[in-house]
Amino acid sequence: MAGMATTTFHSSSSSSLFARPSPFSSLSLSTKPSVLPMPNLRRRFPRIMALSSNDIKVGTELEIDGAPWRVLEFLHVKPGKGAAFVRTKIRNFITGNTIEKTFRAGSTIEEANVFKETKQFTYKDGPQFVFMDLITYEEIRLNEKDVGEKTKWLKEGMDCNLLLWKDKVIGLELPVNVKLQVVDVDPGLKGDTAQGGSKPATLETGTIVNVPLFINVGDTIIVDTRTGQYASRA
Repeated sequence: MAGMATTTFHSSSSSSLFARPSPFSSLSLSTKPSVLPMPNLRRRFPRIMALSSNDIKVGTELEIDGAPWRVLEFLHVKPGKGAAFVRTKIRNFITGNTIEKTFRAGSTIEEANVFKETKQFTYKDGPQFVFMDLITYEEIRLNEKDVGEKTKWLKEGMDCNLLLWKDKVIGLELPVNVKLQVVDVDPGLKGDTAQGGSKPATLETGTIVNVPLFINVGDTIIVDTRTGQYASRA
Protein backbone atom coordinates (compact mmCIF):
# COMPACT_ATOMS: atom_id res chain seq x y z
CA MET A 1 0.00 0.00 0.00
CA ALA A 2 1.14 3.56 -0.65
CA GLY A 3 2.81 5.29 2.28
CA MET A 4 3.91 2.04 3.95
CA ALA A 5 7.53 0.83 4.03
CA THR A 6 8.23 -2.78 3.30
CA THR A 7 11.31 -4.47 4.75
CA THR A 8 12.51 -7.75 3.30
CA PHE A 9 15.01 -10.02 5.04
CA HIS A 10 17.06 -12.50 3.03
CA SER A 11 18.25 -15.30 5.27
CA SER A 12 20.57 -16.63 2.55
CA SER A 13 22.84 -13.55 2.70
CA SER A 14 26.15 -14.10 4.49
CA SER A 15 26.00 -10.59 5.96
CA SER A 16 22.48 -11.06 7.37
CA LEU A 17 22.12 -11.04 11.12
CA PHE A 18 19.64 -13.87 10.80
CA ALA A 19 22.26 -16.12 9.24
CA ARG A 20 23.94 -16.64 12.62
CA PRO A 21 22.98 -19.94 14.25
CA SER A 22 20.52 -19.54 17.06
CA PRO A 23 20.57 -21.58 20.25
CA PHE A 24 16.82 -21.95 19.84
CA SER A 25 16.91 -23.31 16.28
CA SER A 26 16.05 -26.79 17.48
CA LEU A 27 12.77 -25.63 18.99
CA SER A 28 9.60 -25.96 16.96
CA LEU A 29 7.29 -23.04 17.50
CA SER A 30 3.75 -23.15 16.18
CA THR A 31 1.97 -20.05 15.02
CA LYS A 32 -1.41 -21.72 15.60
CA PRO A 33 -3.22 -20.76 18.80
CA SER A 34 -3.43 -23.48 21.43
CA VAL A 35 -6.92 -24.84 22.04
CA LEU A 36 -7.56 -26.73 25.25
CA PRO A 37 -10.06 -29.60 25.01
CA MET A 38 -13.39 -28.60 26.46
CA PRO A 39 -15.35 -31.04 28.59
CA ASN A 40 -18.51 -32.48 27.12
CA LEU A 41 -21.16 -30.36 28.76
CA ARG A 42 -24.06 -32.09 27.08
CA ARG A 43 -26.23 -34.01 29.47
CA ARG A 44 -28.23 -37.04 28.55
CA PHE A 45 -31.95 -36.64 28.45
CA PRO A 46 -34.58 -39.22 27.51
CA ARG A 47 -35.30 -39.02 23.82
CA ILE A 48 -38.79 -37.79 23.06
CA MET A 49 -39.58 -38.49 19.45
CA ALA A 50 -42.68 -37.65 17.52
CA LEU A 51 -43.78 -38.67 14.08
CA SER A 52 -46.68 -38.02 11.78
CA SER A 53 -49.39 -40.61 11.30
CA ASN A 54 -48.53 -40.37 7.59
CA ASP A 55 -45.17 -42.01 8.42
CA ILE A 56 -46.73 -45.12 9.98
CA LYS A 57 -45.61 -48.41 8.48
CA VAL A 58 -45.34 -52.05 9.57
CA GLY A 59 -42.91 -52.27 12.49
CA THR A 60 -43.31 -48.66 13.63
CA GLU A 61 -43.17 -48.44 17.42
CA LEU A 62 -45.63 -46.05 19.07
CA GLU A 63 -46.25 -44.92 22.62
CA ILE A 64 -49.96 -44.72 23.31
CA ASP A 65 -51.49 -44.02 26.72
CA GLY A 66 -48.13 -44.62 28.38
CA ALA A 67 -47.52 -48.02 26.80
CA PRO A 68 -45.35 -49.21 23.88
CA TRP A 69 -47.07 -50.67 20.80
CA ARG A 70 -45.84 -52.08 17.48
CA VAL A 71 -47.72 -51.61 14.20
CA LEU A 72 -48.65 -54.93 12.60
CA GLU A 73 -50.84 -53.64 9.77
CA PHE A 74 -51.79 -50.23 8.41
CA LEU A 75 -53.99 -48.71 5.72
CA HIS A 76 -54.16 -45.08 4.57
CA VAL A 77 -57.78 -44.22 3.81
CA LYS A 78 -58.98 -41.18 1.83
CA PRO A 79 -62.77 -41.18 1.89
CA GLY A 80 -64.81 -39.21 -0.62
CA LYS A 81 -66.10 -37.04 2.18
CA GLY A 82 -64.42 -36.18 5.42
CA ALA A 83 -60.80 -36.19 6.53
CA ALA A 84 -58.30 -38.86 5.60
CA PHE A 85 -57.16 -41.26 8.29
CA VAL A 86 -54.84 -44.20 8.97
CA ARG A 87 -56.32 -47.48 10.16
CA THR A 88 -53.89 -49.71 12.04
CA LYS A 89 -53.62 -52.98 13.89
CA ILE A 90 -51.15 -52.69 16.77
CA ARG A 91 -49.78 -55.02 19.42
CA ASN A 92 -48.86 -54.10 22.99
CA PHE A 93 -45.24 -55.03 23.72
CA ILE A 94 -45.96 -55.74 27.39
CA THR A 95 -49.34 -57.48 27.42
CA GLY A 96 -49.28 -58.93 23.91
CA ASN A 97 -52.82 -57.66 23.29
CA THR A 98 -53.71 -56.69 19.73
CA ILE A 99 -56.19 -53.93 18.91
CA GLU A 100 -57.27 -51.82 15.97
CA LYS A 101 -56.74 -48.06 16.21
CA THR A 102 -57.40 -45.18 13.84
CA PHE A 103 -55.32 -42.02 13.55
CA ARG A 104 -56.25 -38.81 11.79
CA ALA A 105 -54.01 -38.21 8.77
CA GLY A 106 -51.19 -35.84 9.61
CA SER A 107 -51.68 -36.09 13.37
CA THR A 108 -48.63 -36.24 15.62
CA ILE A 109 -47.89 -39.45 17.53
CA GLU A 110 -45.19 -40.12 20.07
CA GLU A 111 -42.72 -42.78 18.99
CA ALA A 112 -41.79 -45.41 21.57
CA ASN A 113 -38.07 -45.54 22.34
CA VAL A 114 -37.75 -49.31 22.18
CA PHE A 115 -34.27 -50.65 21.53
CA LYS A 116 -32.51 -54.01 21.45
CA GLU A 117 -29.52 -55.33 23.36
CA THR A 118 -27.88 -58.64 22.59
CA LYS A 119 -27.48 -60.88 25.63
CA GLN A 120 -26.45 -64.51 26.01
CA PHE A 121 -28.65 -66.99 27.81
CA THR A 122 -26.23 -68.54 30.30
CA TYR A 123 -28.23 -70.73 32.66
CA LYS A 124 -31.53 -71.29 34.45
CA ASP A 125 -31.63 -70.52 38.16
CA GLY A 126 -34.82 -72.04 39.54
CA PRO A 127 -37.74 -70.20 37.92
CA GLN A 128 -35.47 -67.52 36.49
CA PHE A 129 -33.60 -67.35 33.20
CA VAL A 130 -30.24 -65.61 33.45
CA PHE A 131 -28.92 -63.55 30.53
CA MET A 132 -25.47 -61.98 30.46
CA ASP A 133 -23.96 -59.03 28.64
CA LEU A 134 -20.71 -60.41 27.19
CA ILE A 135 -19.04 -56.99 27.38
CA THR A 136 -19.97 -55.80 30.87
CA TYR A 137 -20.81 -59.25 32.31
CA GLU A 138 -23.93 -57.73 33.79
CA GLU A 139 -26.69 -60.26 34.44
CA ILE A 140 -30.37 -59.76 33.70
CA ARG A 141 -32.91 -62.21 35.10
CA LEU A 142 -36.28 -62.95 33.54
CA ASN A 143 -39.09 -64.98 35.06
CA GLU A 144 -40.74 -67.86 33.26
CA LYS A 145 -43.82 -65.76 32.54
CA ASP A 146 -41.60 -63.14 30.88
CA VAL A 147 -40.02 -65.73 28.58
CA GLY A 148 -43.28 -67.54 27.88
CA GLU A 149 -43.40 -70.06 25.05
CA LYS A 150 -39.88 -69.14 23.99
CA THR A 151 -38.57 -71.53 26.67
CA LYS A 152 -39.17 -74.29 24.11
CA TRP A 153 -36.20 -73.15 22.07
CA LEU A 154 -33.87 -71.59 24.66
CA LYS A 155 -30.50 -73.27 24.89
CA GLU A 156 -27.55 -72.30 27.08
CA GLY A 157 -25.06 -70.19 25.17
CA MET A 158 -27.70 -68.84 22.77
CA ASP A 159 -27.52 -65.14 21.83
CA CYS A 160 -30.87 -63.38 22.11
CA ASN A 161 -32.17 -59.83 21.81
CA LEU A 162 -33.75 -58.22 24.85
CA LEU A 163 -36.20 -55.42 24.07
CA LEU A 164 -35.92 -52.49 26.47
CA TRP A 165 -38.22 -49.55 27.01
CA LYS A 166 -37.61 -46.94 29.70
CA ASP A 167 -34.89 -49.15 31.21
CA LYS A 168 -37.26 -52.10 31.52
CA VAL A 169 -37.12 -55.41 29.66
CA ILE A 170 -40.41 -55.74 27.79
CA GLY A 171 -39.63 -58.55 25.38
CA LEU A 172 -37.31 -61.29 24.22
CA GLU A 173 -36.41 -62.12 20.63
CA LEU A 174 -34.87 -65.45 19.71
CA PRO A 175 -32.87 -66.18 16.55
CA VAL A 176 -35.17 -67.09 13.67
CA ASN A 177 -33.44 -70.45 13.28
CA VAL A 178 -32.01 -72.47 16.16
CA LYS A 179 -30.01 -75.71 16.15
CA LEU A 180 -31.23 -78.36 18.60
CA GLN A 181 -30.27 -81.98 19.10
CA VAL A 182 -32.75 -84.83 18.98
CA VAL A 183 -32.66 -86.86 22.22
CA ASP A 184 -35.57 -89.22 21.67
CA VAL A 185 -37.28 -90.44 18.50
CA ASP A 186 -38.36 -93.68 16.90
CA PRO A 187 -35.49 -95.05 14.79
CA GLY A 188 -35.54 -94.30 11.11
CA LEU A 189 -36.22 -97.10 8.65
CA LYS A 190 -34.12 -97.96 5.63
CA GLY A 191 -35.35 -96.10 2.59
CA ASP A 192 -37.10 -93.34 4.56
CA THR A 193 -36.99 -89.97 2.78
CA ALA A 194 -38.04 -86.41 3.53
CA GLN A 195 -41.22 -87.01 1.52
CA GLY A 196 -42.07 -90.21 3.40
CA GLY A 197 -44.05 -88.68 6.28
CA SER A 198 -43.10 -87.46 9.73
CA LYS A 199 -42.80 -88.57 13.35
CA PRO A 200 -42.57 -86.82 16.74
CA ALA A 201 -39.10 -86.15 18.15
CA THR A 202 -38.03 -84.85 21.55
CA LEU A 203 -35.37 -82.16 21.48
CA GLU A 204 -32.73 -81.32 24.07
CA THR A 205 -34.95 -78.55 25.45
CA GLY A 206 -37.74 -81.04 26.08
CA THR A 207 -39.87 -79.75 23.23
CA ILE A 208 -41.52 -82.18 20.82
CA VAL A 209 -41.64 -81.39 17.09
CA ASN A 210 -42.51 -83.39 14.01
CA VAL A 211 -39.49 -84.43 11.96
CA PRO A 212 -38.95 -86.47 8.78
CA LEU A 213 -38.75 -90.24 9.17
CA PHE A 214 -35.01 -90.37 8.45
CA ILE A 215 -34.12 -88.32 11.58
CA ASN A 216 -32.49 -90.33 14.38
CA VAL A 217 -31.38 -89.81 17.96
CA GLY A 218 -28.26 -87.64 18.07
CA ASP A 219 -29.10 -85.73 14.91
CA THR A 220 -29.06 -81.93 15.08
CA ILE A 221 -31.92 -80.17 13.36
CA ILE A 222 -32.83 -76.57 12.59
CA VAL A 223 -36.16 -75.30 13.90
CA ASP A 224 -37.91 -72.10 12.82
CA THR A 225 -38.77 -70.38 16.11
CA ARG A 226 -41.52 -68.32 14.46
CA THR A 227 -43.54 -71.38 13.54
CA GLY A 228 -42.04 -74.03 15.83
CA GLN A 229 -41.60 -76.33 12.87
CA TYR A 230 -38.73 -78.43 11.56
CA ALA A 231 -36.78 -76.58 8.88
CA SER A 232 -33.91 -78.88 7.94
CA ARG A 233 -31.14 -81.07 9.23
CA ALA A 234 -28.20 -79.01 10.53
